[in-house]
Amino acid sequence: MNGKIIGGFLVLSALVAGAAMYYLQVYAFYRPVEVSSPAAAIRLVSLGGVQEAMLTSDFEAIDADSSPLRFRGCFVTPMTLAMLSETFESYEDPTPLNAPPWFGCFDAERIGADLETGAALAFLSEKNIHPGVDRVVAVYPDGRAYAWHQLNESAEK
Repeated sequence: MNGKIIGGFLVLSALVAGAAMYYLQVYAFYRPVEVSSPAAAIRLVSLGGVQEAMLTSDFEAIDADSSPLRFRGCFVTPMTLAMLSETFESYEDPTPLNAPPWFGCFDAERIGADLETGAALAFLSEKNIHPGVDRVVAVYPDGRAYAWHQLNESAEK
C-alpha cells in the first residue's frame, strides 16, 4: 500500500511540474509590445548600411525579457517589394522561429515555406539587436510583414 501512495505522489508531482514548465514556456514570460515603445519601431538596413524607419500599420508583437529570441511581430506596410529590394539589404538564410500558439498572426512554418519559394522576401532589420542576434523582416507582395529575432553568424562562434 505504501508503494502505491509513493508512486501516486511521484506521478502527481511529475504532472504538476510538467504543467508548470509548459505554462512558463508558452505563457508566463511573453508580454505584448506597445506600439509606442522603442521595440515597436521597425527599421531596415539600406544597401548603404544606414538604418531607415519602415512604414508600418496594424502592428502587433510580443516579446520576453527571458530570451532575445522571443520577439515576434506582425504588421502591414505600404512599401512595395520592388522598392524594398532595390533599397534595402536582403537577409541570407532567414529562419522564422515558432511563436506561441496563442499568438495567431505569426505562422513560422508558412512564413518559412513562403521565403523558400520566393512568395515573401526577407530583409535585415537590425544587425546585432542583441549580441549575436539579428532582427529579420519578411514582406509579402500584398504588404503583410512579419518580424522576428534570429541568431547570426557571430552567435555560432
